Amino acid sequence: MAAQPTAEEILARARLDPAREPIRLAARLRVGRKLTPFVINVARTVRYEFENPAQVIELEPRADGFVLTEKFTDRPSSAVRVAQFDQRLRDSDITYEDLSMAFLYWSRPRLLGVETVTSRQCWKIEIQAPRGRSQYGVVRVWIDQASGALLRLEGFDSGGRVVRRFSVISAQPIEGQWMLRQMRVESFDPDRRRIVSRTYIEVTGKAG
Repeated sequence: MAAQPTAEEILARARLDPAREPIRLAARLRVGRKLTPFVINVARTVRYEFENPAQVIELEPRADGFVLTEKFTDRPSSAVRVAQFDQRLRDSDITYEDLSMAFLYWSRPRLLGVETVTSRQCWKIEIQAPRGRSQYGVVRVWIDQASGALLRLEGFDSGGRVVRRFSVISAQPIEGQWMLRQMRVESFDPDRRRIVSRTYIEVTGKAG
């Protein structure tokens, strides 16, 4: 019987991996009828490239975590400050931290067990946020055992209340890998325990 993988090994499979073959993906944020296109460029780093105005958010994985930077056309690249992590992007509820999935690089993830999500057997992992460095207190992740793909993610505030839920609605094969097609991101009012907004992240295929 094969040894059970560690939480870190499971998370590593779910990340966009710059060590693999470079790939450019056409993507968009959808809020109601408003569409905001961008490109996900995976090559040594993971870059999220927007236009109007031109803006690049770049995540560089490192052995001890990650570095998140931002660049506009008219100014030099600069680090994304922790205070910016919960700032919304492009009139959506998606934050810098959400788009980059930076929480997948936090240290000391903990494997909680196995649960079923949309009829798929998933590893359930909990990751404690670094103190003072996230809009979340804890993030829980569900990763498909068969494909290694991320299927659900929930962010909790410091009081243990759900404030955001990410749910993969559909996936697609691109360059021999299963990639996201559509993800729904729901923001919650933690006091009323109700959804207050929805944003979708959609990947439409390879970018030119």
